[in-house]
Amino acid sequence: MTINLDIVLKRTNKVYHEGDTISGVITIETPMDAKHEGITMTIEGAVDLQISNQNVGAFDAFYNSIKPVQLMMCTLDVARPGRFTSGITEIPFEAPVEPLFNKTLYESYHGVFINIQYLLKAVIKRNFLNKDIHKTLEFVVENRPSLDTLVTKVDNFVINQNTLANINDISDIPKFLILGTIDSVICSITQPFTGELKIEHSDVPIKSIDIQLVRVETCGCAEGFSKDATEIQNIQIAEGNVSTGISIPIYMIFPRLFSCSTTKTTNFKIEFEVNVSVIFINDHLVTENFPITVYR
Repeated sequence: MTINLDIVLKRTNKVYHEGDTISGVITIETPMDAKHEGITMTIEGAVDLQISNQNVGAFDAFYNSIKPVQLMMCTLDVARPGRFTSGITEIPFEAPVEPLFNKTLYESYHGVFINIQYLLKAVIKRNFLNKDIHKTLEFVVENRPSLDTLVTKVDNFVINQNTLANINDISDIPKFLILGTIDSVICSITQPFTGELKIEHSDVPIKSIDIQLVRVETCGCAEGFSKDATEIQNIQIAEGNVSTGISIPIYMIFPRLFSCSTTKTTNFKIEFEVNVSVIFINDHLVTENFPITVYR
């Protein structure tokens, strides 16, 4: 006999803030009457940390000491032992979205080396002859929007063969000049990242210009820290033999869950950068990096 278990939240977007009440119903669908030993609901949140493979050998003690950081834990006894009647049974539940003592509810975030997740876990307990039935649903925690006056910090930039870092011999780099503006390097996550750039001149035709959003994840403890930068998304803003003297707009949306407010704690940090990458017709690549601060 198959028993279907599901969790349905009242908020269709599944977004909550600290201090909210998360509520919904547990639905059980069964073709005939079925006995159970009770239903529990667990609401939990945690930060999972890991280090990249390239650092495992260098930080063995560090690697073994990384443990999830528990942020939230609440268990509800939703139903006492009894029987389900055939058909669909709905059992309501609700619980406060509150952190554990001395903990902070950080924003939901899915990264490579850091994951911040909040989960609802429903369990139908059954006798020893039958396996318990489990259902897990992720919900999203966000900071409340800032009520302060929005802060902007315009960045006017110049990219040419002389501004590039970590280049030993600039004679291999084509002579070029790109002027641009980033409207603000202090960015609201709910607003697009915007600006523009213009190619003043280039000795070699430019094949492509890309905007890359990069996450910089740092995690560790007393034994050491691991810092890794990985690409979240890449948006091409120009292709082909890009003309000179034309303003090219920069426009990028921060992706949900793969980005969050800039977060700095004792054990981990989540920071963001934007790269402007220029690829010449001969496949030579130059990149200019812009650290940004993200807030909600």
